[in-house]
Amino acid sequence: MRIPLISIKIDNRTVAHFPGDSLKGEYQIDAVDPDDLRAVELAVLWYTEGKGDEDLGVHSFERRTTDDDPTANLVELQTFDVQLPNSPLSYEGVLIKIRWCVRVRIFLKSGKTYSADSVFQLGNVPDAVAILKSGSGESDHAVAGTEGAVAREET
Repeated sequence: MRIPLISIKIDNRTVAHFPGDSLKGEYQIDAVDPDDLRAVELAVLWYTEGKGDEDLGVHSFERRTTDDDPTANLVELQTFDVQLPNSPLSYEGVLIKIRWCVRVRIFLKSGKTYSADSVFQLGNVPDAVAILKSGSGESDHAVAGTEGAVAREET
C-alpha cells in the first residue's frame, strides 16, 4: 500500500497571524482509495517543545466519517475557517517553544493512522536569546522553527 499524501494549505500565509484573525485554508487527501478511509480529522492546535513535559491544547476540532454520511468522499478538497484565540502566542524560547499548527489526521479501515502538520505563527513575540558566560563556546541564540507540512505515520 502507498503512503497517503496529506496536503494542507494556509491562505494568506504571512509572517504572523494575530489573535482574532481568521485562519483560512484547505486540505486534501491523495494516494489513498476513498473506500479505505474511515475518518478524517482537522485540528488547529498548539503544542510545546523543549525542557520538561510537553503540553498540547486543541483550539478547533472537526471530524468527518463515512458513518456520518455514507456517501461522503473524504478525500475531496475541504476548506477551513477558524477564528484564532488570544493565547497562547507562538514563542521561540531557549528552554521551551510554543508552536501552533493545522493538523490533519486520517484513519484507515486497516487501522493505520497518518497525519500531517502545517505550522504557523500566532502573534509576534520576539525570539528569546540565550545569554551565556564568556568562554562557554555555545551558540548565543535560539534558532527559530521553520514552517511547512510534515507527514508521518502514527502508531
